Amino acid sequence: MINFNVILFDNFEVLDVFGPVEVIGKLSEHYAIKYFSQYGGLVISKQNTRIETFSFSEISHGGVLLIPGGMGTRRLVNDVQFINDIKNIAGNSDYVLSVCTGSALLAKAGLLDNRNATTNKKAFNWVKSNGINVKWDKNARWVVDGKYYTSAGVSAGIDMALGFVADIHGIDMANEIANHIEYYWNRNKRDDKSCHLV
Repeated sequence: MINFNVILFDNFEVLDVFGPVEVIGKLSEHYAIKYFSQYGGLVISKQNTRIETFSFSEISHGGVLLIPGGMGTRRLVNDVQFINDIKNIAGNSDYVLSVCTGSALLAKAGLLDNRNATTNKKAFNWVKSNGINVKWDKNARWVVDGKYYTSAGVSAGIDMALGFVADIHGIDMANEIANHIEYYWNRNKRDDKSCHLV
């Protein structure tokens, strides 16, 4: 069983988390989904969803890490201890997936330096300012560089999660999950149609 470790913080964006979790949750024979925050306890999303979490100290090495975005990232990029924690946890994870402005946290930790990445197009310039050495791709729906997967905003996390499933478990499995959740999967990671709406 592979741990699928989800990082949460106050004012996270709900769909950033539960879009990918819906996808990964269809593979319950492979993944154990767990929720973590810096000190554990109750975390409240921007939409007032309340989740009980374990603390960062309880995250085991390896597995898959998911980092969402949301307004909470604006404060956390300046929290030195939080960024150091993210650097350590992500560094010890087999794969790291970020949605929306979650990539700002990875960029601030220096983990995306000299890597290709993307983020929410409406917050693109702000995220970019937190990682001047990152090769930001404004047109991509999601980007894969080594063990790092970064996606555009909110719903793009579902496309990225299905892309991750396709890479690890095969395209047939990804298509099966997309059909099961009745989701029209944008399979072209290089073309984020939402960027034309900004």
